[in-house]
Amino acid sequence: MSEEKLMRIAVPNKGALSAAAAQMLTEAGYAQRSDSKELVLVDEENGVEFYYLRPRDIAVYVGEGTLELGITGRDMLIDSGAAADEILALGFGVSRFRFAAPKGSGYRLADLEGKRIATSYPGLLGRYLSEHGISARLVHLDGAVESSISLGVADAIADVVETGTTLRKVGLELFGEPILRSEGILIRRSSGGIDPVILDHVTRRLSSVLVARDHVLMDYDCPSRVLEEATRLTPGYAAPTITELARPGWVAVRAMVRRDDAQRLMDELWDLGARAILVTELGACRL
Repeated sequence: MSEEKLMRIAVPNKGALSAAAAQMLTEAGYAQRSDSKELVLVDEENGVEFYYLRPRDIAVYVGEGTLELGITGRDMLIDSGAAADEILALGFGVSRFRFAAPKGSGYRLADLEGKRIATSYPGLLGRYLSEHGISARLVHLDGAVESSISLGVADAIADVVETGTTLRKVGLELFGEPILRSEGILIRRSSGGIDPVILDHVTRRLSSVLVARDHVLMDYDCPSRVLEEATRLTPGYAAPTITELARPGWVAVRAMVRRDDAQRLMDELWDLGARAILVTELGACRL
């Protein structure tokens, strides 16, 4: 395939999203770099070219049309204000964007009017406050936002929160509803101009990884008399596969089930009389 036809995709080069994005792309059948210093990797067989960039810059490159697709965080996309759209949530790098203030302050959202709020995401926060009719002074910091209150430059903060442990250690507490639930996402430029065939291949492969991670294949032998009840438990994606066994009055059933339900379903099928219940990992799928 000629270089002009390659789909250019931005991938985080470091940070919390980097390893998870590379792992997902590998599971989807794409080549990935073996050297963390490598900035570009061409996967000509699959018609794509990967560029390894700072996660915060990816939405800008995609929005400007320099690159067609990118993997970044939902929080970074919104904060950038770039002309790019989310097309697929990828299920990793999940975090919440929350307000925090000194413990015992009793802050509510309305109390932020006229206050100083430190954040590393002024675009995202400014949009949120505007939508809620609140005027505040935003203090833009590149990191260590949780120290800003004790150092006297802010009255409250708005930051990415995973467990809240760091905030509690410095005497802060969360307040108000979450501003945003963020995770790794696939984005495209808003103006289009993307090869629809390659775009479909990329999104289908990544979607299939998500399905394979969340599901397993379940096989079991079942008395014909309880087949209807058993298949209600395991209806499969479209329908279960049912095969008659050499043993009279028995059938073999195969169905895709949610991974989180597998152990419970095995117990319930066993209680119905099913036997030889097996669970197999899904490496890849197309549904």
